[in-house]
Amino acid sequence: MAFKIITDSASDVPKNIIDEFDLHVIPTPVVIDEKDYFDGETIFPKDFYSTLEDKTKDIKTYHINTEMFKSNFEPYAKSGDEVLYMCFSTGVAGTFNAANLAKDELLETYPDFDITIIDTKCASLGFGIPVYKLLKMQRNGADKETIIRAAKHFTEHMEHIVTVETLEYLYKGGRLSRLSFVVGGSLNIKPMIDIDENGALKAFAKVRGRKKAINKIIELVGERGKDLEDQIIGVVHGDREEEAIELAEILKEKYKVKEVIISYVGCAIGAHTGPGVIAAVFENESDGEFKKYLN
Repeated sequence: MAFKIITDSASDVPKNIIDEFDLHVIPTPVVIDEKDYFDGETIFPKDFYSTLEDKTKDIKTYHINTEMFKSNFEPYAKSGDEVLYMCFSTGVAGTFNAANLAKDELLETYPDFDITIIDTKCASLGFGIPVYKLLKMQRNGADKETIIRAAKHFTEHMEHIVTVETLEYLYKGGRLSRLSFVVGGSLNIKPMIDIDENGALKAFAKVRGRKKAINKIIELVGERGKDLEDQIIGVVHGDREEEAIELAEILKEKYKVKEVIISYVGCAIGAHTGPGVIAAVFENESDGEFKKYLN
C-alpha cells in the first residue's frame, strides 16, 4: 500500500517534473474535427497551437468524464493505495463532479478505497506548482495528513495573472460580448484576467497593448506576491516561449524569485484563450509550517 499524488493535464506540469516523480497525469480530452485526442498523450501543446491557428479546424474540449476517472482510479483501489487527486477548478470545468461520481461508484466495489479529491479552484500551473511542491514534500518525509493540509493551503493562496493576445477565443467561448470583442480588437485592448474565489476566470482590468499587459503582470506579481524570494512561481504561455523566458528572467531579477517554472498552457485552457496567452502564477502567502519540507 502506498500514498499516491495524482493530477490531470490541465495542471500543465512540465514533462521533466512528471518524469522525475513518476507523476500520474490524467489526460484531458480535446476534439479536433470530431476526433478525440488526449492532452499530453496523443496531442502535445506545440502541435495543438499549430492546429488552433488553422481556422479550418473544428476544435472543442470536454472535461474528463466519470468513466475515464474510474479507469484511472481503479488500479489504485485494487492495490489498496491511498490517493490524493489534485483537480482542475470546478469554476472552469466539470472535472471535480465527474471525479466524485467515479469515486462513489468505485466505493461500491472497493469500500475501503481511500481517495481525497481536492477542487483546487486553480488552473494550469496554478495547481501544477502545488502538485510539484507536494511531491517534493512527500520525498522529504511529509506524511499524508500534512500533505493534504499543504495542498489546501497552497491552492487557497494561489494567484493567477493572465492576459491574451487576441480576444477571438474568449468571444468564441462566450466569455466576451460581441461589442467588447469588436471594440476591444479595434483599440488593441488586452484584458487582465485572474481567478476568483469560486475558481472562475474573471477580467479585472483592461490595458492597451501587449507590452503594457506584460508590464501589468510584472507589477501585480510584486503587489500580490508574498516572500517571492522563497517561492516557486510559474510562467505559462500559448506557444510564445521566447516571451515567457523573458518574463521569467525579469521576475527573477526584479523580485529575486527562488525558482521559475516555464510551461505551455495545454489544450484544456488553450482552446479557450488562444495562441499568445501568457500568465504568471504565484502565492500571496508564505509556506509557513510546510517550508521545512521544501528544501
